[in-house]
Amino acid sequence: MTLTLGHFLSLGAMLFALSVVGIFLNRRNLIVLLMAIELMLLAVNTNFVAFSYFLNDMQGQVFVFFILTVAAAESAIGLAILVLLFRNKSSISVDELNTLKG
Repeated sequence: MTLTLGHFLSLGAMLFALSVVGIFLNRRNLIVLLMAIELMLLAVNTNFVAFSYFLNDMQGQVFVFFILTVAAAESAIGLAILVLLFRNKSSISVDELNTLKG
């Protein structure tokens, strides 16, 4: 059995759906929300790599490299903000974090 484009797109769709469910079901813990967003980016990257491979074009894989670079920077900044919020509030619960309101 060979893997086709449909298999990779199905995997990407399942990862994306899992991350959407993770965002909607767990709105209490900020770390889980960040992990769900990262899973969403990885699902999109899976689709980019699959299309890039099956179309014999390297542009999708280069685009994934830049997305992963931005996602790593986003994670580092997000975790730094979480550490600061935990030091100030002693909690990372989303319900208790109202200091970021405008």
